[in-house]
Amino acid sequence: MNKLKKLKLNKIPKLKLKGRFKVLKRRPAPEERLKEAFANVPKITNETVAEHREDVLSSARKYIYPLNHSRKRIVIISSSIIVLAVIGFFVYVGLSLYDFQDTNGFIYGVTQVLPLPVAKVGSSWVSYESYLFELRRYMHYYETQQQVNFSTKTGQTQLDRYKQQAMNEVVTDTYVKQLASKYGVNVTDQQVNQEVSLVQSQNRLGTNMQEFNAVLNDFWGWNESDFKRELKMQMLQQAVVEKLDTATEQKAVSALTSLKHGANFATLAAQVSDDTSTKNNGGQYPNTITPNDPNIAPQITQILFKLKPGQYSGIINTGYTLEIVKVISRQGNNVQAAHISFNFQPISTYIAPLMKTNPPHYFIHL
Repeated sequence: MNKLKKLKLNKIPKLKLKGRFKVLKRRPAPEERLKEAFANVPKITNETVAEHREDVLSSARKYIYPLNHSRKRIVIISSSIIVLAVIGFFVYVGLSLYDFQDTNGFIYGVTQVLPLPVAKVGSSWVSYESYLFELRRYMHYYETQQQVNFSTKTGQTQLDRYKQQAMNEVVTDTYVKQLASKYGVNVTDQQVNQEVSLVQSQNRLGTNMQEFNAVLNDFWGWNESDFKRELKMQMLQQAVVEKLDTATEQKAVSALTSLKHGANFATLAAQVSDDTSTKNNGGQYPNTITPNDPNIAPQITQILFKLKPGQYSGIINTGYTLEIVKVISRQGNNVQAAHISFNFQPISTYIAPLMKTNPPHYFIHL
């Protein structure tokens, strides 16, 4: 029994205290920790400042290099996106203009910024913007005032006709500019403003500019600046014809000389006037004329109402004709008058030779 107890006791493992409990160390006092921290701070002197600077810079370089590398990648990626976007934009614009021939406001705005050509006339480029400027006014008028639907087959046929008409106009304008440059003909903004003021003074543009702008917008989708742009081009065309058509001017001067030498106005009108509707009646207008008569050129009424009955005018240039007018009678703002009219040659007379020697080259198919 004692041996058994002794045997079992011998098999009981001894407790191993090592590793079961951590040895507790004394925590340093705050003063000791502070002293230890200052002891580990490197001492910088005049002799070691360069060495410490290099240590700091070398530690920073490992952060700067990845940053520079990332920045380069960002620049490359951003540049690539921009280049692709620009290429995509020009591809879209090119297809819209030259393949699909879009006329929407965005595409028109692009042509106002980018000088893209629609044709070439000799050494002159015809801008796509000028073509759309003319075409869009036709489209606006017929869509809003005539309710034409250009998406229908009939409407598309009409649109094709307006496209050709707009193209002919801008090509003609380009030839006119070439002739104007060759012969030193020019129309200033001041002349344009004077023409507008003349028409306004006779209430031909509405009672005020607000009403006039409303009419422009309703009928053509224009503003005042657009109207003056178109007017200036018309005046330049007229000025070129006036410069070149010396024969018509000579006829007018000859008629005025005859009147000054006592020729009868009605007889002379029947002999030389180009107005076939009035020449057989001594040049007399069929109806009385008022200051803002829409059937009479404003240049004529401006002079006509300054004359007394029996008096005749000098030569009046309306832009399309040269006129000599005479007041037969007057009652208030109603005048009975007669005229001798000489028509200028059409601009095509002077453009045709240019078109033969330098025909236009078109970049779109109409």
